[in-house]
This record gives sequence, structure tokens and C-alpha cells, in this order.
Amino acid sequence: MSDKSTSIARRSLQVLAAASLTAVITVLIAVVLTQSALPGQFSDPGAVVRWGTPIVKLIMNFSMTITIGSLVFSAFAANPEQQRRLQPLASWSAAIWLLSAASYFVMTYLSAAGITISYGPEFSQGLWLFASEIELGTLLAWNLGFAFVVSLSTIMFPSGRMIAVNAAIAIAGLYPLAESGHASSDIGHAVAVNSMLMHLVGISVWVGGLVALYSIYFDDSQKRLALIKRYSTLALFAFIFVAISGLTGGFIRLYQPSDLLTNYGLLLLAKAAVLVLLGLFGVWHRLRLIRSIESGSKSFIRVVGIEVAVMGIALGLATALARTAPPINPKQFEALTPAQILTGDLLPPELTDLAWVTVWDVDILWLTVSLTAIALYLNGVRILHSRGDKWPVARTLSWVAGMLVLLYVTNGAPNAYQEYLFSVHMVGHMILSMLIPVLLVPGAPVTLLSRAQAPRTDGSRGLREWALWAVHTPYAWLISHPVFAGLNFALSLVMFYYTPLFRWATEQHLGHQWMIVHFLITGYLFVQSLMGVDPQPHKPPFPVKLMLLIGTMAFHAFFGLGLMNEKSLLLADWFGSMGRTWGDDPLADQAVGGAFAWGVGEIPTLIITLVVVYQWYQSDVRERRRLDRASDRGGNQDVEDYNKMLEERAKKQDKRR
Repeated sequence: MSDKSTSIARRSLQVLAAASLTAVITVLIAVVLTQSALPGQFSDPGAVVRWGTPIVKLIMNFSMTITIGSLVFSAFAANPEQQRRLQPLASWSAAIWLLSAASYFVMTYLSAAGITISYGPEFSQGLWLFASEIELGTLLAWNLGFAFVVSLSTIMFPSGRMIAVNAAIAIAGLYPLAESGHASSDIGHAVAVNSMLMHLVGISVWVGGLVALYSIYFDDSQKRLALIKRYSTLALFAFIFVAISGLTGGFIRLYQPSDLLTNYGLLLLAKAAVLVLLGLFGVWHRLRLIRSIESGSKSFIRVVGIEVAVMGIALGLATALARTAPPINPKQFEALTPAQILTGDLLPPELTDLAWVTVWDVDILWLTVSLTAIALYLNGVRILHSRGDKWPVARTLSWVAGMLVLLYVTNGAPNAYQEYLFSVHMVGHMILSMLIPVLLVPGAPVTLLSRAQAPRTDGSRGLREWALWAVHTPYAWLISHPVFAGLNFALSLVMFYYTPLFRWATEQHLGHQWMIVHFLITGYLFVQSLMGVDPQPHKPPFPVKLMLLIGTMAFHAFFGLGLMNEKSLLLADWFGSMGRTWGDDPLADQAVGGAFAWGVGEIPTLIITLVVVYQWYQSDVRERRRLDRASDRGGNQDVEDYNKMLEERAKKQDKRR
């Protein structure tokens, strides 16, 4: 190993050691102040478990953060050579994640059971019961499973496109932790889980990305500026995710102003202050570093060391916060209504015409997704206009309208009532799969992205490169085929509503999120295959498109009629047990939902038909113009040849007579 490599490794270890030490000290101080490591009143797993659990969880959080951040940074910012240098960082941190997750799983079981570790069959049986039957144990086991897969995949597939796959798997490992957070059983469960997931993803990309940047920053002075700019882009979105989710998560766990003075509230305020300080500090130091990139490495080491130390404090506070009991809900001891037992939330007010506008149930994840998609699209349009290129206003308006409709469906009355009324659920489904894609597809997002973002020339892959790769894969070729897209769009109805998928999507938060993504994608692919503006590998004739549209919509109509005439209730133990005193009875409401499935799709179908017919007309006009230009270039020889052919045919007919 060269002196330079040794120096880099020494500096990296010093920064990581400083951050780790700061985080451990922060955890210990917070645990002492909140008294969360005191022996239990009825059982005690021992001092090692009580004090070791937050330390082990801190190690797990830190290693998980570095794994995710380094993989995301490698996939988005690094070229192949830099990816090879980042591979050991991702692999070692994934291995530590695996070991610490296993230790945390066992310690959590000991804490929950109030026992000490033993080596008999009773202990192993209890541990298996914890992993298979207890929700917390199952979620921690899933996190452990993701850590196991990532620890192997980062070694087996260290470079290329698989880095993005590894990053996706690692991020998926965050979901069990989000589901097992403080608010997993509180009112507002969906908001709590989504905000926690956003928080974990943001922190991981932010902190882990900085560690990855530092580990390769000194290798090539000519590429430092590009790396810092790319990391700054990731850090900006990560900070937005962290800030939004932090405010949301704090709000839903505090029930009254006095809760801010509890141990949980004070830790929450401290964590929020540290994160705000860290965000401002990060923006300041990266702007300063970009301006003085050639000034040497000492300033970078100093600034990064301070930022990582502050990150260590934030991680330590987050770990202690997870071990601190949140304030008690003053209404938790009130008798639960049937709706609360099933959904965890109170029954919303009666659905009236005004309620479609005034009643909202905010989903912070989809609110952020919708607004971010609008902002990114408008920024792409701004980039085109700044260099003198034009972009149709109609495309921009169509995209913005589609995202605003998505925001309403996932945050407005359809989201507030979809768990209680099948008819409202069906309205949301039809809008997701039919109306929103009709608005988004004409926006041509892939075309805008490919024009607005400059292609990279250093071998790395940015958002443009990943998007273009995704749409040109064999898998994309298959699912974008009009026949496949039409069958997928139509058969998804039956496969969803008449299989256990419907129950999963109704009762489980993860299933509901899957439902939104699935029907958005299937609808988008179907509409894209018929009237897409973005380039696509398949160009079926326009009559085939119209036949496919008619056949698919006919299937929708039969499905709607089937629901209208259904004599049994889908999910009777759910929709029939809400305890509603207003609105139609559940079976009549289901028939209304079938009518929506039949009728709501008519407007999008009419729009698609008109667009396809117009595109057909425009294609014929272009073809005629092309033939006319070719004829003019040839001196109208084709016309003379055609007339001559007609004369010869006329002569042959005269001879026959």
C-alpha cells in the first residue's frame, strides 16, 4: 500500500472513529438522562442487555446508513473505477449491519421477554416464536434477512448496474424498521410509517453518502468537483426528506403542548435542532468547498470531520429517542369504535358533496412525491428555456395536472374514505389507473429528461442514464408491448379484487402502497402504448390500437356490471363491520363502486380515443406530405407511371371486349 493510500485510510478511520465515539457518548448521556436503561419493574434481562441494546442499535443504524449511502452514492455519482474503490466500504458495512442486526434481534427478544440468555431448547423455541408470531420480532427478522442478502450481493455483484439493485434491496431493509417504530400502533399509522421511512432513507443517503464521498475524495483531484456537486444534489433531496418527515413524525407523536417538556419531547427538539444545524452547515461548507476546490485538502478534512461529528450526535439522539417512551395518548384508554379496531383511525364524517373538498387525510410520502415530481419537471423546462429550446406548454400543464390529481387521490377525500367505503375505493382506483396516466403520458417525462440533462462522459450514471437504460431493457420491451400492457391492465382487476391481494392491500399499509404503485404503473404502460409521446419500441397500427382500447374497456364494463350484480360482499368482515350510521349499506355501496368501475372510465376512454384518432390523422397527413415531396423531387414521375398503368389496364379491358 502506498503512502498516499495509507494516509487516506488513516484519515478515514479517524473521522469514522470520531463520529462513532461522539455517537456512543451521545447515546449514553441520553440514556442516563431519560433513565431508559433502568431495570424493569417486573422482569429484568440484565445490565448487559439494558445498556447494550442502544449501543448495538447504534452500530446497526450507523452500518446500515453507510451501506445504503455508499451504494446510492456509487450508483449515482461514481464512475466504474470509483465504484470498485467504494465496494469494500459497502461490503464491510453490510457485514457489520448483519452482525449488529442479529445481536439487536436477540437483545430485543430478551428485553421483551424479560429473561437472560440461555442455551436450552426453551430459549431457541421462544426466539423462533418471537420471529414468526410476534410482529416486532417478524419485522426485525425481515431487516436481518435484508442485511444477509445485501452482505452477499455487494460481494457477488460489486459493480455495474447491480449496484443500483443492491441499493434498492438495502433501502427495502429500512421498511421493517419504519413499520416497527413508536407509532406503529398509534392513530395515523400510515402517516407514521411513511414519515419514518422517508426519515430513514434521507438520513442514510445523507450520512452514508458523505462517508462514501470522503473515502474517495482524495483519489483524483480532477474529479473532486463533480463528486461534490453530485453529492450535494443527493444531500439536498435527503435533507428535504429528513426535514419533512421529522416535522411530521414529531407532530403525530405529540398530543398536547405539554408533551414537548417530556423526555421524548426534549429529545425530539434536540434532534430537530441538530438536523437543522447540520443542514445549514452542510449547504454552507459545500458551497464554500466548491468555490475553493483547488485550495487543498486540509479544509475539506476539517469541515467533513465537524459535519460527521454533528451527524454522529444526530444518530445518537435518534437511537436514544427510539429507546424513549413517547408521550401517552390521553384518549388511548377510551373505548374503541369498530372503525378504530379495524383501521386504527376514527370514522370520518358523513360523505357529502362538500366533504369531497373539505375532508383530507394527508399521506406525507405521496404528498412529497407529487410536489417533487412537479418541481423536477418544471426545473427541466426551465433548463430548456434557459438555453433557448422550446417545450410545449400543453405538455407542462398536462404533467402538472396529473400530479395534482395524484396528490388529491392520495391525500384528499378518496384517501380519507377509501378504507370505509368500497365505492370511494373504486373511485380512487379508477382515477389512479385511468385518469392520472392520461394526464401524465402526454407530459413526455423521459423525453424532457433526456433533453434537459446533459449526458455524462465519465462512465458514471445519473438520472438521465438510469432512466434511458430502464426504458431500453428487455423487461421494459416486454411490459410496454401493447398486448401485454392491455392484458395486464384488464386482468389486474380480477387478479386484485378476487384474490387475497385485495385483503392485503386493504388491511396492510405495505399492501396499500403497493396497490397505488401497481395501478399507476399498469395504467401508465397501457396509455403509453396507445398514445405515448415518449419513444417506445413498439409501433402497432392505429386500427390495432383502437381495437385494443375497445376490448380493454369492454372488459372493464363487464367487471363493473359483475360488481353491480354481486350478491355477496367483498371483504364482508371489513367493509361490513365499520359501524357506519350514514351512507348506503355495504352491499349497495359495493354496487355503486361497480357502477363507478363501469362509468368513470368512459371519460378517459373518450380522451384516449380522440387522441389516437388525431394521431392517426396527423400520421396520414405526414405520410401524404412525404409522398408529395418525394414526387416533386422525382419530377412527378410517380404520377406519370401511375397514369400509364391505368392506361394499360384500360387497353387490356378494351381488347377483352
